[in-house]
Amino acid sequence: MPAQIITTDDLYIFKIELIEEIKKLYNNSANESKKWLKSPDVRKMLRISAGTLQTLRINGTLPYTKIGGVIYYAYDDIVKVLEKNKKNKR
Repeated sequence: MPAQIITTDDLYIFKIELIEEIKKLYNNSANESKKWLKSPDVRKMLRISAGTLQTLRINGTLPYTKIGGVIYYAYDDIVKVLEKNKKNKR
């Protein structure tokens, strides 16, 4: 088997490709972790009080799932509600 010479340019290209792959993996895992949010996360995200969040649940504005006393909100649903109520749509 013949020896193969690796140059510093080869290593640099490998490094760039490796960093890009790691970024892709990190972004995918970060997006998946945002799929379901708990009430405190939603309140912080929307800058609203607990009472306002409860009103959004009660009047059906914001869909939710309740499991064992813990309320979860789908990140995609929150984005949809924000887009639906967006003013000055272009």
